[in-house]
Amino acid sequence: MTDTQDRPALVRELSESELLDRIFPRLDVLGAALLGPGDDAAVVAAPDGRVVVSTDTQTQDADFRLTWPSGYRSTGADVGWKAAAQNLSDINAMGAVATAMVVSLTLPGETEAEWVEDFADGLVEAIRALGADRCTVAGGDLGRGRELSVTVTILGTLEGRAPVLRSGARPGDVLAVAGRLGAAAAGLALLEHGPAYATLPASLREAVGRQCRPVPPLAAGPAAARGGAHALMDLSDGLLKDGQRLAAASGVGLDFDAESLAAHAALLAEPAAAVGADPLGWVLGGGEDHGLLGAFPASVQLPEGFAAIGSVVPTAGGPGGVAIGGRPVQPSGWDHFAR
Repeated sequence: MTDTQDRPALVRELSESELLDRIFPRLDVLGAALLGPGDDAAVVAAPDGRVVVSTDTQTQDADFRLTWPSGYRSTGADVGWKAAAQNLSDINAMGAVATAMVVSLTLPGETEAEWVEDFADGLVEAIRALGADRCTVAGGDLGRGRELSVTVTILGTLEGRAPVLRSGARPGDVLAVAGRLGAAAAGLALLEHGPAYATLPASLREAVGRQCRPVPPLAAGPAAARGGAHALMDLSDGLLKDGQRLAAASGVGLDFDAESLAAHAALLAEPAAAVGADPLGWVLGGGEDHGLLGAFPASVQLPEGFAAIGSVVPTAGGPGGVAIGGRPVQPSGWDHFAR
C-alpha cells in the first residue's frame, strides 16, 4: 500500500473538478435557487422585487484558528457553521429572511480534502439548525492560496416589508436585545487562555461552542420588523461598539441599564472564574454572539425573544454616545484594524 493510500487526500492532490465532486452532493438545500451549483452562475428567485445582500470574510489566524492554545482543533464543520451563521445574522438584522448564499473558499494545498467536505457539511448543518430553511447554497468559487480564507455573500428577501435600518432610533425608544451577550467572548477566552480543552466540563465546552458555532436568533429579525422596530443591528463587534454605531447613525445617545447588563454577566460566572476574567467586560465588549440590538417604540410590546436593556436618549455625552446608568462610557469591542 502506498503512502498516499495510508493518509487522507490533500487538496493539492486533487483537481478542482474532483474537489467539487466531493462538495456538491453535500449542498442539498435548494430554497429559492432556481438553478444551483454547477453552471457559471446561479439563478435565484426574488419574489419581493428587492434583494438584500451582505458579504463577510473569515481568514485563518485573524478570525479563527485551526489549532487553539487550549488544544482545541477547529473542524471544517466549525468554520462552515460560523461562516453561515455570521452572514445569516446580517440578513436577520435588516428584518429580512435569507434566501441564498455563495461561498468563496481559498485553500492551502496541504488542506485535507476531508476538511473541505466537513466545511460544506457545516454550512448546511447551520442553515438547517438555525432555522434558515429558505436559504440555499447556490454556488461559489474555489481557489488556492497560502492561508485558508472563507468569503460568503448572502442574499435575502424583505417579504414586502421595509428594511429596518440602524438610523431610525428615536429618543424615548426602548433598547432591547435578542440572543446572548458575551457568551462567544467567554468561549474565545477559554480557547486562548483557559485550561486544556480536553479537561473542560460540559458546561465550559458549551461556552466554547458559542464561539465556534454561534447561534443567531433568526426568528427575531423579521419579528422585530413586524413589531414596529425603529432600528436594528447585528451584534458582532461588542454591545458598546455596535451600540455606538447605531446611536451615531440615528443621531441619538444610548443609555444601557446597569442591572440588565449585570444579569447577562451573571450567566458567565463559570467561564469567568476559569480564566480569571470580569464577565461584564465580555458583555460590554465581546463580539461574535450575533444577537440583535433593537430600538422599539415605548408603546409597543417587545417581540418574543427580545428583552429590554436600556433606552434611547437625546444624547449620552453627545450624539452617538453611549452610557450605562446615565454615565457616559468609552466603547470597547472588536476592530479588525486596531493596533
